[in-house]
Amino acid sequence: MLRTRILGTGGYAPEKVLSNQDLEKLVATSDSWITERTGIRERRIAADGELTSDMAVKASVRALEMAHTRAEDLEMIVLGTISPDMPMPSCAAFVQAKLGAKKAFAFDVSAACAGSLYALAIADQFIQTGKVKRALVVGVELLSRLLDWTDRNTCVLFGDAAGAMVVGPSDDPARGLLSTHLHTDGAAAETLCIPGGGSKHPQSEDVLARKLNKVSMQGREVYKYAVRALPDAVQEALAANGLAADSIDHVIAHQANLRIIESVMDRLGIPLEKCWLNIARYGNTSSASLPITLDEANRAGRLKPGDLIAMMSIGAGMAWGSALVRW
Repeated sequence: MLRTRILGTGGYAPEKVLSNQDLEKLVATSDSWITERTGIRERRIAADGELTSDMAVKASVRALEMAHTRAEDLEMIVLGTISPDMPMPSCAAFVQAKLGAKKAFAFDVSAACAGSLYALAIADQFIQTGKVKRALVVGVELLSRLLDWTDRNTCVLFGDAAGAMVVGPSDDPARGLLSTHLHTDGAAAETLCIPGGGSKHPQSEDVLARKLNKVSMQGREVYKYAVRALPDAVQEALAANGLAADSIDHVIAHQANLRIIESVMDRLGIPLEKCWLNIARYGNTSSASLPITLDEANRAGRLKPGDLIAMMSIGAGMAWGSALVRW
């Protein structure tokens, strides 16, 4: 089978910056409280009228340019998000139309913060089997409209952004996506969720009054789950490829919480310097986090041909996973 290679990356974050000092005026919190517990100093907020698909398109255009690929040549668009433009159709359908990617079939993946990793794993299958030669993988979230801005446990964490990857078959069998490993634990679903708006709690005045249509999180439980699951997922990927942790050159991690990243890197025995960090500037951008982090490291010239890159992410579901890439 063919090996999938990441041909281009792109990222986008809205212009508006919401700092920790700004949040001090909204909720009972402080810059020091947020920074010490999360590593976040600011996050980006989408402009009025800016849509999830708008952000996705901006990141996608940058990825397409880097990959020297025309939108018309895309055959597949798979997009990770839990904050689409509307419940149906998919956000990917709007992205397809806005890009003019008329040949591409398009659909969304709902795996929260792990959405872009799940999307990449799906695209990988189509590339490996030769069904698709050019695919666009997107992670995008507009979470600022899904937050309760009176809940300091959640509103300080999240930001809006989009990231994209163009993937296709590798012309070098030694380079590309080595493997992906995905997991779900539905028994832990209520530790991080949006309870209202679905069939369990249909949209109603009561749902709105109780703010069930907003993000609900048991932060301590999410933390404990992440620091267990993520090291195991990376070790699983290494074992599948007969590699050791010290062979990893770079870690591209979902930026949920700096303390989680520090703990996971410590458990893996990998120096923190190998992990590209941007959480201080963007906060938790959910499914956008992995691709914008990859794009930043890529554009900074950190990723060299032949480097081994470990990816990892975890989110609501609980859904998590890992991937290994030979750049």
